[in-house]
Amino acid sequence: MVEKNLSVTLSGVQLDNPVIPASGTFGFGYEFTEFYDINILGSISFKGTTKDARFGNPLPRIAECKNGLINSIGLQNPGIEKVISDELPKLRKCFKKPLIANISGFSIDEYKYCCEKIDKQKQVEIIEVNISCPNVHNGGMAFGTSAEAAKEVTKAVKSVTTKPIYVKLTPNVTNIVEIAKACEEGGADGIVLINTMLGMRINLKTKKPVIANKMGGFSGPAIFPVALRMVYQVYEAVNIPIIGVGGIESAEDVIEMMLAGASAVQVGAANLKNPYACKEIIEDLPKVMEKYGVQSLSDIIGKAH
Repeated sequence: MVEKNLSVTLSGVQLDNPVIPASGTFGFGYEFTEFYDINILGSISFKGTTKDARFGNPLPRIAECKNGLINSIGLQNPGIEKVISDELPKLRKCFKKPLIANISGFSIDEYKYCCEKIDKQKQVEIIEVNISCPNVHNGGMAFGTSAEAAKEVTKAVKSVTTKPIYVKLTPNVTNIVEIAKACEEGGADGIVLINTMLGMRINLKTKKPVIANKMGGFSGPAIFPVALRMVYQVYEAVNIPIIGVGGIESAEDVIEMMLAGASAVQVGAANLKNPYACKEIIEDLPKVMEKYGVQSLSDIIGKAH
């Protein structure tokens, strides 16, 4: 078998391969070192970080579904200062590659504060801005459900950072293309598609919702076709790279997502089911590339168009 080229580039940041564990499904990375050498990964998008420490949502906050799961964790994290002082040094000891910092906020000022802080951390090379959070100053509507708000957040964080800003979008909207274009106009360097969809389960015995918050983020293989469709649509509308996320479980899924227009992918729910998911996908990629006549992954980005 001829040596395959798995490397990809995101806004000038070179990755050995396009496989990145998605934020919230891989902790701060070092927890997985007992399973395998995490330096096999292209990068890591570490746990969603907010200005203040958050305990997260009330329990229960996980519900199983056919072909997926619902979670309502509520951005549980120790807060930006602790992430910088404690978590990043621990991760740096066992992971030598570029890192993606996932940042969340409940107001424009919080996003700016956290992005400015994380921008100064040498090992973080891309900042992923999660705009699926409820905007506390706007009645709780998520920033990512309004093109205007999405553009405003993007412009605000771009004004205080030097590193590439990738905006992670919620699929719970009527027109994903409009919101992606608004982020590009606001100065985004890339788009991450998609965050979880909204779902719920009801317990037949108690006749009540399984999740304490009633609804939560639905992820897993069931959402792959929706994520793929959104990546395909946005690729036609913007001129910035896309990271495809949503239901990816195999090397075949990675190739399909890249054909739709993704420059890299993130693997989420699969990590919760199988801690070796990312490792297995990376190891399978050369074989699957061989099967489909792919020599270099960067050559197939958007080839389905």
